[in-house]
Amino acid sequence: MNRRLLDLLTAEPVQVGDYVDMLGDVEQPSTGVAQRLMRTSLVPRIYERYWRPALGRVAKGLAGPSMAEEHRFARENLALHKGHIVLDVACGTGGFTRGFAGVVGPEGLAIGLDSSRTMLSRAVAAGGGAVYLRADAVRPPLRDESLDAVCCFAALHMFAEPMVALDSFARTLKPGGHIAMLTSGRRDQQPLRTVDTLVGQASGQRMFDRGQIGAALRARGFTAVVERYAGLTQLVAGRKD
Repeated sequence: MNRRLLDLLTAEPVQVGDYVDMLGDVEQPSTGVAQRLMRTSLVPRIYERYWRPALGRVAKGLAGPSMAEEHRFARENLALHKGHIVLDVACGTGGFTRGFAGVVGPEGLAIGLDSSRTMLSRAVAAGGGAVYLRADAVRPPLRDESLDAVCCFAALHMFAEPMVALDSFARTLKPGGHIAMLTSGRRDQQPLRTVDTLVGQASGQRMFDRGQIGAALRARGFTAVVERYAGLTQLVAGRKD
């Protein structure tokens, strides 16, 4: 199951089992309480059904996209086809990854990457045809220009080095490859802007300005950039030229 994934790696794994482990006993530094909760045993059990939908609704607002609409945005903007290789960064329990596996089929490869053992164990148990990788999300250990698509939903704002992560995503994408992300989007108006900043500080999440991630993609050679805003979030997608 992991042979094709192993061929994409830039280093030898520490262990190959239900998932490929590049970290071993190394624990990635936490950026705050939100990220620490992802590594507990409780949150992975309720993540897909309760945790992610509930927190997403709070962040996106009542008029924001549903989880089904998030999935649709990802599929449409990643432009996935049979045989494609797609990386789902900070995949959690694999909700998006399994959907991608169904699109790319056995001819392709859907890779879920996360640093949490408990999240990945749940993802593996759910099945669905994807393969999983425990590794650094900021610097995925994958060959240059080896991927057709990169997805990163509800995670970039929790990375210690988000712009380095964007560099990595651009590096691993083939020319013509696509990226889709959901991350924070601080509102422009005061006092909402101040409130958003305080929420981010309290939870250990970076609050990006609206338009900041789209601009960062363009600076890295992405075109056809799509940006949608809802509440404290922004959906952003683009194509690497």
